[in-house]
Amino acid sequence: MARSRTHRRRHSLLWTLALVATVLTLFFARDVSRAGHGATTGRRSENLSFAALANALVGQENGFDARLARLITAGGALNRTEFAARLTQLSDQLAYWPSEAHQLSYPVLAHHVNSELATLTEERSAADEAVLADVAAALTLPWPTHSTTSLTAATATLVATSSTWAHERYALAREPGHPSLEATTDVAATELAAHGLGSLTNAPALALVRAISIAAVRVSPDSLPASPGVWLLPPVPSIVIAVSALNASYDLQPVTLTVSVTPTNQLGHPFYERMSATLGPRGAVALVARPVATVASERATIKITLSGAPAARGRVRSQSIRLEMSPSGNG
Repeated sequence: MARSRTHRRRHSLLWTLALVATVLTLFFARDVSRAGHGATTGRRSENLSFAALANALVGQENGFDARLARLITAGGALNRTEFAARLTQLSDQLAYWPSEAHQLSYPVLAHHVNSELATLTEERSAADEAVLADVAAALTLPWPTHSTTSLTAATATLVATSSTWAHERYALAREPGHPSLEATTDVAATELAAHGLGSLTNAPALALVRAISIAAVRVSPDSLPASPGVWLLPPVPSIVIAVSALNASYDLQPVTLTVSVTPTNQLGHPFYERMSATLGPRGAVALVARPVATVASERATIKITLSGAPAARGRVRSQSIRLEMSPSGNG
């Protein structure tokens, strides 16, 4: 009887232990399930958030691509100033892409798709900047940087990165949330690879026609009333001649200004000065010669010449002025 009771107690204890083990297993399974579900929910949220931001960035890139393609194919109808403005607007967009893509690199997603997007975006941004610089160089437009990448290499990079992303963008298709990532386009690169820049470099409206002129000439002190082409000045020991040079074209134009003073009545001393400057697009600059020593009753011929490009239509690059210094009044 004692053995039977002992056997029953042992059997009861085993059932109790089995029941406790089952309950613990169920609780553990529930916690694991909840943890797994929570992890899946978190990954789903991360994937969908990344997709929304990534597609916004890709949308910017594709908008840039479409505008660049239109500029390449139809830009010949614009003048140089308008074309340069459109090119600058495009360049301004590129500065933000790498930083935006870098922000999408964390947290690391499945298959490292976000770091891949960041790398491809940096490559595309650099290639697009090279394309813009090469276009500006082909048209002799002022541009802040010079490209070290050929147009052929830059367009090849754009096509290659677009092809790579066409495969990588499906990396999250089977991940939680099943996000859909947009493809990048390469319309401009394809157009450039097929036809180059011929439509732009052959456009008459975009051709560089260099033209400069003398916009104004001033003397200090001011001339007294006199005939045109004559400076009648009081008997001062020196005068200062200032010349305003104008660039009538949209380019960076180096110019040289020479000012010579040749006495004609054995009074005074010859004077010569040569100055250089670079005029900005449709810009002007004032060039001031060093003081010219003069004497009372001096008569001289002042020759002012601007060189570096042909004269703008209806304007002049040189002026000749007769200098007449008044007597001293002593004696």
